[in-house]
Amino acid sequence: MIIVIKPKAKKEDIIRLKDKIRERGLTHLTFREKDRILLQVVGDAKQIETNGWASMKCVEKVVQISKEYPLASKEHHQQKTLIPIGDKVLGSDDFVVIAGPCSVESEAQVMEAAEIMKKLGIRIMRASAFKPRTSPYAFQGMGIEGLKLLQKVREKTGMLVETEVMDVRDVPIAAQYVDILRVGARNMQNFDLLKEMGKIDKPVILKRGIAATIKEFLMAAEYIMMNGNRQVILCERGIRTFETAYRNTLDLLAVAVLKKETHLPVIVDPSHAAGKRDLIAPLCLASAAVGADGLLVESHQNPEEAKSDGEQALYPAQLEKILKDLKPICAAVGRKL
Repeated sequence: MIIVIKPKAKKEDIIRLKDKIRERGLTHLTFREKDRILLQVVGDAKQIETNGWASMKCVEKVVQISKEYPLASKEHHQQKTLIPIGDKVLGSDDFVVIAGPCSVESEAQVMEAAEIMKKLGIRIMRASAFKPRTSPYAFQGMGIEGLKLLQKVREKTGMLVETEVMDVRDVPIAAQYVDILRVGARNMQNFDLLKEMGKIDKPVILKRGIAATIKEFLMAAEYIMMNGNRQVILCERGIRTFETAYRNTLDLLAVAVLKKETHLPVIVDPSHAAGKRDLIAPLCLASAAVGADGLLVESHQNPEEAKSDGEQALYPAQLEKILKDLKPICAAVGRKL
């Protein structure tokens, strides 16, 4: 439910309204659109639907929202959510590419990767300090030391840095070192982690789970938003189907549906969908054509020596060609690369 406050409502009347919201066990988020204050009320549906809200002195009107994810839905927020990241704005006409190695392996490796990304015109580097792996014997990442190396990358090169966080306890720590935090596909429904992501003032990339529906995906975003963080970036990364010729099925139709359903920016991770570097280029181009706001791509200067996901990491020359090929497609759909 959205409660629209009258333009010249008295402060004490607004306070009384907020007290009534709390008394009914509900919570609210405050938004401002033009000359209006809007209260987004969330909680038990029966309490929300109870009559009496519109009769309060400060209330201009009450708008019911039918979606189960009111904060992420366009029903509540028609304007696109714009997320400034460096000199780019996700959700605007900018097409934003985030690229880099799967994981932080050493200082020399991430520094070299950052310099390569910088030369290619990419300003946001991805690299995971914590690595969720199918095998418990595989490389698990450098942890806190990896975060410190990413901070050093930012200080020495001016690049923005992005990393995955797996544990609730690591969220406030990682937020001190990097510019963007990521929730991986395996953790899309780790609700305690999502709630913690809602408490930080940093953009959060939320990846779609391997078997998640669009509704489940948006409900996961709702967990982050209802806890205070509206800087959510949705990431389609492929879902598990019966096909075995590639790792996952990249659901580009989901991008089109999400752009219709939500005001949040939507990016695509073609690397984890393809699982093979020679399949990534066409997926990048298709993502731009279908209306995605950007890409999250893996690239490594020496993929054969990568400690994780080397088979899907692009060589720098391949990434450079993809960026070149993306330009006319972005221009055709009204985007700036």
